[in-house]
Amino acid sequence: MNITKLTYKIVFILGFLLSTALGFSQSDKQKQLESRRQELRREIQKINELRSENKSKAKSELSLIEDFNYKISVLSNLIKVTNQQANLLTREISSNQNKISSLRDELKQLKEDYAAMIVKSYKSKNQQSRIMFLLSSNDFKQAYKRLQYIKQYSDYQKKQGEIIKIKTVELQDTNASLLKQQEDKKKLIAENRGVQNTLEKERKQHQTVMVSIKKNLSRYASQIKKKQREANRIDREIDRIIKAAIAKSNKKAGKTASSKTFALTSEEKVLASNFISNKGKLPWPVEKGFVRLGYGSQPHPIDRSLIIKSNGVRIATEKGAKARAVFDGEVSEILKMKNVNPIVMIRHGNYLTLYRNLSQVYVKKGDKVKTKQVIGEVFTNPSNGETILSFTLSKGTATENPASWIYKM
Repeated sequence: MNITKLTYKIVFILGFLLSTALGFSQSDKQKQLESRRQELRREIQKINELRSENKSKAKSELSLIEDFNYKISVLSNLIKVTNQQANLLTREISSNQNKISSLRDELKQLKEDYAAMIVKSYKSKNQQSRIMFLLSSNDFKQAYKRLQYIKQYSDYQKKQGEIIKIKTVELQDTNASLLKQQEDKKKLIAENRGVQNTLEKERKQHQTVMVSIKKNLSRYASQIKKKQREANRIDREIDRIIKAAIAKSNKKAGKTASSKTFALTSEEKVLASNFISNKGKLPWPVEKGFVRLGYGSQPHPIDRSLIIKSNGVRIATEKGAKARAVFDGEVSEILKMKNVNPIVMIRHGNYLTLYRNLSQVYVKKGDKVKTKQVIGEVFTNPSNGETILSFTLSKGTATENPASWIYKM
């Protein structure tokens, strides 16, 4: 084999491996995008179901803005993900078109070579010419080699015929794949058009409510500040209770009461380790719902100069929804404060989860609970029909983002 042919072969193999790897990479990316798209569609369905359920209730304009903001955010994400899918399909379609073109050229060349070989074979096909070819050998060794050559030539003909069959099937499969990709892209574009129309309607409704709010912005700003002060008061009380629980556990273990972390028994260490190993896989604290307010400091959707501090997440759910433990643990406290619905605190070693805004509590302090065990019912506001669970997760007194712990939050 000369250098030119060897180089060509190496380039061909590297090109094949690269295109195969790229194909797998694009396929994996497409699956991830489709999975995310379906998640967002389910999220929109949940929002619509909860809206429909509370349609007869007169929501406050503040609540309406929160609803619109969240749905607009989800719809925007859905459009973004669908566009990414469509763009990826465009690249895959282009790649398949190039592959089809290359396969057609290759198949054409194979057929031409095969036809020339058949013609040549036919011309020297008669038995007499083969015998003469063998008899004209100088010695037995040459005759044997010529016999081997005739056999190899026959095998090569068969192999070329098989290659043509394989390449023909590959071309047909690639064509079918291309047609499916083109159909998938059409569906994605059509669906995206519908989502964009819905988004525009939501934005118009959002603007209508905002016009009404801006007429009396100072009154709404006052309400927001009052709500934040109340939230801060509850957070301070929870912080005080957690610190007291930490001090109690350390005193019991004979350690300094000033420690900022729980003193753990061997059993509690195992529980904390299991809790950490399930980070990102914990179940939702309600069976159905969506996050209406995320974790951390963020500008308020009505007055962006006002900053909301959220130590957890607020989950909108359905009327009669049950709150459930996100992991095995022990009920550390049942908190009852002035003008605040009951709060259940569950300890998982040195981690805590809090379930706020319950109308009924089904557990008591000291109870051992299991993952997904129902611990109470979420309160439904009779004036607006809203059922909101506030969920907090912390390591000692240091809160963490529940979205990092709860599966697909």
